[in-house]
Amino acid sequence: MTEYIARFKKIMNDPDQRKSIMTDVKNFLIKVFGMLILIGVSYVILSPIIGMIVNSISSDKDAYNPMVYILPQYPTLERYTLAIERLEYFTTIGKNLLYVITLMLLQIFICSMVGYGFARFNFPLKKLLFGCVVVMIVIPSHTIMLPLYMTFKQFDLFGIATALTGSPGLMGTTIPMYILTVLGTGVRSGLYIYIFNQFFRGLPKEIEEAALVDGAGVWYTYFRIMLVNAMPSVITVAVFSMVWQFNDTFYAKLFLISEEVVISKKIESLATVLATIDKILNVTIQELYVDAGVILVVLPILIVYLWLQKYFIEGVERSGIVG
Repeated sequence: MTEYIARFKKIMNDPDQRKSIMTDVKNFLIKVFGMLILIGVSYVILSPIIGMIVNSISSDKDAYNPMVYILPQYPTLERYTLAIERLEYFTTIGKNLLYVITLMLLQIFICSMVGYGFARFNFPLKKLLFGCVVVMIVIPSHTIMLPLYMTFKQFDLFGIATALTGSPGLMGTTIPMYILTVLGTGVRSGLYIYIFNQFFRGLPKEIEEAALVDGAGVWYTYFRIMLVNAMPSVITVAVFSMVWQFNDTFYAKLFLISEEVVISKKIESLATVLATIDKILNVTIQELYVDAGVILVVLPILIVYLWLQKYFIEGVERSGIVG
């Protein structure tokens, strides 16, 4: 013991070693503090999801047992079986993913072209038009819901709506969402244009100059060179677009889109369906089935995010939207 005390005194009397020890202690405390903050934030974010997962596999006995916490005593998959049946899960999720993916591809195509145009070309009223893009990001969708509703309720260009639906207007169809997306005003399109604009501005102009010298035109340069180099931002926009389109209920309700196409809208009526068809009137038990349905709805987007996580983070960092 005396030997260790003497060695400790010797180390503390050496300024260089004392400074090194203090630095190591400081770095260790910073790491511990950062880890505690990370654990706390993760708990706040993940605890509702963990709670839903636990509820979705809990039996009726577990629901009324106050001693059950995190791990149910009598786990069951009955909630998922009935939720899949009542949501017509595989049919609905297939239609929903087709709807979301087509909108996502359109947004990538349209918003990338607009962002590239703002980043590389000079044209009249460029700053004013880009200001309109910023306004699209800032102004909430609820402020323009009435004009949007009235526009598509009476929409009948050249009698196309009447030919497609049998009556004027496009309510009850997904066509309004496709029209908005093609015109660059779809869900969060302003943000996607901004992301592409920031990314293209960060790419060196020498790439385009070299392509021009080799005889490449504007369209060839854009599709075969610039868009390929912008793949991180493409992945970022793809993930954002899929998540927001998949979770959207605002536009789905505004345009009266069928819940057979938008599963996030259908999940809202699951409790009513259970009460009507299966005579499950107990609210506590209904919540267990709804939690199972929510987990089923979240699962596809979670898989996509985990698959593209690396490229998504890289795209966010390089697009200049961190924080």
